Amino acid sequence: MSGHSKWANIKHRKGAQDAKRSKMFTRIIKEITVAVKEGGSEQETNPRLRTAMQNAKGANMPKDTIERTIKKASGADGTSYEEVTFEGYASNGVAIFVECTTDNNNRTVANIRAIFSKYGGNLGTNGSLEFIFDRKGVFTISPNQITMDLEELEMELIDGGLEELEQDDEVITIYCDFPKFSNMQKCLENLNIEIQNSEPQRIPNNTKTISAEDAKLVLKLLDLLEENDDVQQVFHNMELTDEILKTMDSE
Repeated sequence: MSGHSKWANIKHRKGAQDAKRSKMFTRIIKEITVAVKEGGSEQETNPRLRTAMQNAKGANMPKDTIERTIKKASGADGTSYEEVTFEGYASNGVAIFVECTTDNNNRTVANIRAIFSKYGGNLGTNGSLEFIFDRKGVFTISPNQITMDLEELEMELIDGGLEELEQDDEVITIYCDFPKFSNMQKCLENLNIEIQNSEPQRIPNNTKTISAEDAKLVLKLLDLLEENDDVQQVFHNMELTDEILKTMDSE
């Protein structure tokens, strides 16, 4: 099951995004806020909040920041966010799916459209990329806390809906079908495995191969999207070849 290169490609780009701590905290605060507004402030009865709080702990977010966010979101005057998505193409036909959480939809639409236009991309209609991306649950855990070998871990996680498992020096990444997200979360918790991060991701079912030179424009577009305050997640189907990875590492 391990070592699916298509999924590892996307994870590499995702890791580069999440390395920006301030952006990560902003994302988690918004996720906690939406979760509380949606399902209340008790994580025992609010699975989305429980996931957001696990991610906050995994990101080393201060406990008082988490508590303040929950308290503020529980109040009548807390900021109300809307979750919106955008689908489009960068140059060379690279598909991009953007998930946003915003308190001003008009601002977000204008900003996302401007970013696509600036680097030769264009927005499509919602639903136009559904056939390219599959929604998966993605969990990361530390290899240091695993006492069994990977094959045994895979067997333990099959009941949780395991589809793929990858390991590198720093993390083990676990993939399941999105409807199995809660099952996998409970399965890991029952094994006393602490989850560093868990979230839905959109994994491309096919990738687009372009040259490292052409990729520079696409990477600039992706970077601008990821830096936007309203953007929570950015997914794409560009194949991250060794040449492109070298370009990314040299910047």
